[in-house]
Amino acid sequence: MTFNPDSGPVWAARRRLAQNALKSFSIASDPTSASSCYLEEHVSREAEYLISKFQKLMAEIGHFDPYKYLVVSVANVICAMCFGQRYDHDNQELLSIVSLSNEFGEVTGSGYPADFIPVLRYLPNSSLDAFKDLNKKFYSFMKKLINEHLQTFEKGHIRDITDSLIEHCQDRRLDENANVQLSDDKVITIVLDLFGAGFDTITTAISWGLMYLVTKPMVQRKIQEELDTVIGRDRQPRLSDRPQLPYLEAFILETFRHSSFLPFTIPHSTTRDTNLNGFYIPKGCCVFVNQWQVNHDQELWGDPNEFRPERFLTPSGTLDKHLSEKVILFGLGKRKCIGETIGRLEVFLFLAILLQQVEFNVSPGEKVDMTPTYGLTLKHARCEHFQAQMRSSGPQRLQA
Repeated sequence: MTFNPDSGPVWAARRRLAQNALKSFSIASDPTSASSCYLEEHVSREAEYLISKFQKLMAEIGHFDPYKYLVVSVANVICAMCFGQRYDHDNQELLSIVSLSNEFGEVTGSGYPADFIPVLRYLPNSSLDAFKDLNKKFYSFMKKLINEHLQTFEKGHIRDITDSLIEHCQDRRLDENANVQLSDDKVITIVLDLFGAGFDTITTAISWGLMYLVTKPMVQRKIQEELDTVIGRDRQPRLSDRPQLPYLEAFILETFRHSSFLPFTIPHSTTRDTNLNGFYIPKGCCVFVNQWQVNHDQELWGDPNEFRPERFLTPSGTLDKHLSEKVILFGLGKRKCIGETIGRLEVFLFLAILLQQVEFNVSPGEKVDMTPTYGLTLKHARCEHFQAQMRSSGPQRLQA
């Protein structure tokens, strides 16, 4: 669905199907929960776990690497939406997913020459072998979970995204005139796309945010002052608070722009021969857009290398929606990421809950390396010297 060159009606119908399933188990309301939607419920639970874990690590060791724990929490959010279950953070099955995802990002971002010289795909190469092996492992893991769903599936009792796709699959098989039919393999690959897109990218976005917070303490203080003014300490932040927190939104936008952790947009396949600025692009060619260049354009941003959340605020302190739309991270057009809205909401809620209760810094004398590391997404060097202190005023544990 993501990298397939097809862009016809069947592809479009599968995309709509995946998008509807994703919405149904993320921003739709959960009638059994006090949270406004499934996503808010999942993120709130994981953020609270992270705060408890950081407190424990501070008491035992005095510092920690936040990425190590954040990645598991983000994985748990997408697991809850796709498979209807949350794993313990020491669950080996969940940790194996995290490990596979990290390996996949390293292998796919290694600049493999066969991406550009197709004939090399037929020659022996350890990088290509590793890529194929990782894909097999991912596929086998997803197939196992989906087979478990198939065995316990009850029509009319849809528990998660996987159940939603299975229901569609079974209904379409009964309809001889159905335009889009899904095989079990297609269900697996759609879940793989949703899981992969909602896992590594969100982790990377939040971890970059934390890195900017410890290197820009005044920015962190402004966000916390805004949270205290708008929400206080009597309850957790909710998604409905987002419009009243323009500085936090500006910080997230600047994190997206400055780090550009997704340097290239999802590829577009040309539907006809095209001449673009003197370059001939044949029909069916896979085109990537350099989002890093757009987000660091000197003419557009003036000082693109400076980290300034204020650039996204109007003189009256509201969010500048026109400039906000200039940040390109989730692609454009019909292949634009279907999880953009959900991804932005998830990043917002994780950071809002964490910063309401915790102040982050690094151990005295330790330097933070912000040099991007090339991969499927641009990551920073891991930092094991984070510290987290519960904020002094107000209750330390809040009700959701």
